[in-house]
Amino acid sequence: MDVSETQAEKCVAVEKVRECFPEYFRDASTFRGEQTLVIAREGLLPVLQLLRDDPHLRFDFLADLTAVDFLPREPRFDIVYHLKSLSRNVRLRVKVGVPEEDAVIESAVALWPGAEWLEREVFDLFGICFRNHPDLRRILLPDEWEGHPLRKDFPMGKVAVSFTKTRAL
Repeated sequence: MDVSETQAEKCVAVEKVRECFPEYFRDASTFRGEQTLVIAREGLLPVLQLLRDDPHLRFDFLADLTAVDFLPREPRFDIVYHLKSLSRNVRLRVKVGVPEEDAVIESAVALWPGAEWLEREVFDLFGICFRNHPDLRRILLPDEWEGHPLRKDFPMGKVAVSFTKTRAL
């Protein structure tokens, strides 16, 4: 067992998820002092709610939410949640794999309302849908835009882009 595995095992949040949701736990690691927890897609909301509501954890702030395209790996995408416990001054990164053929994951807006625009950005740029999102539509690109430009297989340099129209967000 290397040092990063030892540190991850000592992380209270990792241990709590392993204890409460062993069926959703996939992996944990530490790199440069940053804890990362990998969970199954079907366990996203229960795990995030535990991390937010458990009095010993209190990850009450969603600092960021993004996606990463690992083409050709499967699952192709990771959704990455950057959480912070403001009262404990602790950070945690939570990753969830999402396959290309079923690029859908539950929305975290009910837990952190600030996820609303972050999920719209991921939808717009990667094409990943967030089930139960209150307003899932494009946020950065024009409505008529075809494709998702942060996917690794998006064709580059073929479309002249002009952003002259304005619209309400």
